[in-house]
Amino acid sequence: MAVSSAFVACPKLETVLNHHKLETPFGLIGVRALPSNNNRSRRGLIQRARCELSASESAPNAANISALEQLKNSAADRYTKERSSIVVIGLSIHTAPVEMREKLAIPEAEWPRAIAELCGLNHIEEAAVLSTCNRMEIYVLALSQHRGVKEVTEWMSKTSGIPVSEICQHRFLLYNKDATQHIFEVSAGLDSLVLGEGQILAQVKQVVKVGQGVNGFGRNISGLFKHAITVGKRVRTETNIAAGAVSVSSAAVELALMKLPESSHASARMLIIGAGKMGKLVIKHLVAKGCTRMVVVNRSEERVIAIREEIPGVEVVYRPLDEMLASAAEADVVFTSTASETPLFLKEDVETLPPACPEIGGVRLFVDISVPRNVGSCVNEVETARVYNVDDLKEVVAANKEDRLRKAMEAQTIIAEESNQFEAWRDSLETVPTIKKLRAYAERIRMAELEKCMSKMGDDINKKTTRAVDDLSRGIVNRFLHGPMQHLRCDGSDSRTLSETLENMHALNRMYGLEKDILEEKLKAMTSGQQK
Repeated sequence: MAVSSAFVACPKLETVLNHHKLETPFGLIGVRALPSNNNRSRRGLIQRARCELSASESAPNAANISALEQLKNSAADRYTKERSSIVVIGLSIHTAPVEMREKLAIPEAEWPRAIAELCGLNHIEEAAVLSTCNRMEIYVLALSQHRGVKEVTEWMSKTSGIPVSEICQHRFLLYNKDATQHIFEVSAGLDSLVLGEGQILAQVKQVVKVGQGVNGFGRNISGLFKHAITVGKRVRTETNIAAGAVSVSSAAVELALMKLPESSHASARMLIIGAGKMGKLVIKHLVAKGCTRMVVVNRSEERVIAIREEIPGVEVVYRPLDEMLASAAEADVVFTSTASETPLFLKEDVETLPPACPEIGGVRLFVDISVPRNVGSCVNEVETARVYNVDDLKEVVAANKEDRLRKAMEAQTIIAEESNQFEAWRDSLETVPTIKKLRAYAERIRMAELEKCMSKMGDDINKKTTRAVDDLSRGIVNRFLHGPMQHLRCDGSDSRTLSETLENMHALNRMYGLEKDILEEKLKAMTSGQQK
């Protein structure tokens, strides 16, 4: 058995190997001693190992295994033969404060870069980032659960500046089936602060849209997110969990009205900073509550004009970004929902503003639903200002949660069913390398035998006869392979059939010695992934 050059070419496998040593009857062989750029040296060490093994007369027969066989059964083989794990490393509104989440937040435009960096880690094969105002979650396909989690956590620390120990205090870790169930619950709106809210499903869809064509958003992780979209749609259709549900934007409006005297609801001066999706929803919910005039500050007027056309009869006044402080001075309630990575309002900005109108007690309300936050917490130090962020919305959400909790129980039944289907789909992928390698094995035999046949028939064979013999050999091979191929194909929908299919796969691997070829194929795939 020759040492595959793929062992030399793959940086990830070299790093994995460097963590391990091979125990043999003649002592420990440090795999670190096998030069990554010299296949001859590697073979030389293995040959020396064989000599020492044969010279060791006291070693029992069972121990007389070549060093190469030990390498085959070592950590490198374990990492390539065993199925990698789906892992989620996350922090959410349930586990971490907004101060931490905003430092970890990754803008959508940076997701491809983040995926590339994550897949550059030694034990990570695929990755995806789900970063919203309520959560920062990284989904990976890891060669090793422990080392994968360690590497991703260190990467999060490096990119955010938060110490690893602090991240570990607030993060949650989920593996395989638990990770699958979690993203399905997230997509269905069951893990949201606002139970059943629909915006998270749109955000999961965006992960898939951004990930298309990104090297590292691979078959397993992309399949997971695509299935999560299906689950989110199905839960909302079959349970009606979103009926009457509040969104983050509507909860922000409710919170503001809760803090205002009821008599001032109609007269309070409203300012919305940011006319994106969240800002637009804030405007619509204000209109639903009876607000007939509001000021919108945005970089450009186009979006404000479009919003104005959607809600005729309501006065929506546009102000450019450079008039933000002047507009805030004339407002009683300020909603902020921009993608700015730095605060728009700090203590020194707000303390110079005149007090809000006496009807609301002279205190200006800042309702900040952005992550990272648009309003610094220091603004709370100003006597005439009060700041509320997304973490403060829990007060509103608790009021209308009971009915949707009942619907959430119904949703869990759907999620459990879909989780089983996804896991079965992942299992069914295991047979793909065997199908490819069995076909390649049969084709090699066909070509070798065809070449022998043609050489015996001489050089004066016409093209028609040559084609007929070639077609005959192909037909025989296809007929021979038909049965095994039928017993290797499975869509994963039937657990009994899937189990039988996997048993067939292992039997064929043993009978035709395909495991070595599959191992090398995995190594080559990982190598090409590193080089892209």
